[in-house]
Amino acid sequence: MESSKFDCLLFDLDDTLYPYSAGIQEAVTQNVKDYMVEKLGIDKSKITELGNLLYKNYGTTMAGLRAIGYDFDYDEYHSFVHGRLPYENLKPDPVLKSLLISLPHRKIIFTNGDMVHAVKALSRLGLEDCFERIICFETLNPTHKNTHVSDHDDDIVFVGSTAATTNTNDNNSDTQFFDIIGHFALTNPDLAILPKSPIVCKPYVSAIDRALEFANINPQKTLFFEDSVRNIQAGKRVGLHTVLVGSSHRVEGADFALESIHNIREAIPDLWEADRKSEVGYSGKVAVEISVTT
Repeated sequence: MESSKFDCLLFDLDDTLYPYSAGIQEAVTQNVKDYMVEKLGIDKSKITELGNLLYKNYGTTMAGLRAIGYDFDYDEYHSFVHGRLPYENLKPDPVLKSLLISLPHRKIIFTNGDMVHAVKALSRLGLEDCFERIICFETLNPTHKNTHVSDHDDDIVFVGSTAATTNTNDNNSDTQFFDIIGHFALTNPDLAILPKSPIVCKPYVSAIDRALEFANINPQKTLFFEDSVRNIQAGKRVGLHTVLVGSSHRVEGADFALESIHNIREAIPDLWEADRKSEVGYSGKVAVEISVTT
């Protein structure tokens, strides 16, 4: 694979530009559970099973909660989930910064997280001036859709479903929710019955397509760095060249596998070409994509 075919490097952020051992993802998982109990009134005994089903079937727990009928403010959710993260665990990474700056390509962040979290994490890592822009939650989900009325809300329909709707929110006795736990307890659950989410996020191809369009990225000339196998496989389906980060085992859908993001040079040495500009720096502020027209 010749590096000259690449002109863009698309990076996930969490557990990709820093290791899982930093403890950020574990804290996110706990904060999401706390939000479900404290803010949405969901029975604590159901949290683990419900969270796992939502994450598996909707890409993020947040997207799944919206799909099954919960309404909440996106900014409040992100503030709760990310506001208490142990960002102090993220340390400046001059080695990675040097590697990124030396790569003669466009470099873009693509995360499911919100902008506040992305900027804070990059700042803690000392990488805020290494990327052209950040594509994040707000990019894919413009603020005008941050209400219970959206152009996808008609998708939350339960007519004909063999799974019951249930009232699991003690704070809103008049609201009915899709019983996804009951649905998957059926002998042969019909996946077509699952309500759709108004939230756009990885690993859905629609989210990746939208990100590529926003940043004017040609997937055939782009390397996609991700720690998530399912995101890698979704990227491959839209034509991206893929790099699994966090494992040396190259799974289906991954063109490369890196134990650590620091292993880029060893694993893909051809990215550094002598006849190309040796350094690509930015102004110190990444571009923010916050709205789109559809």
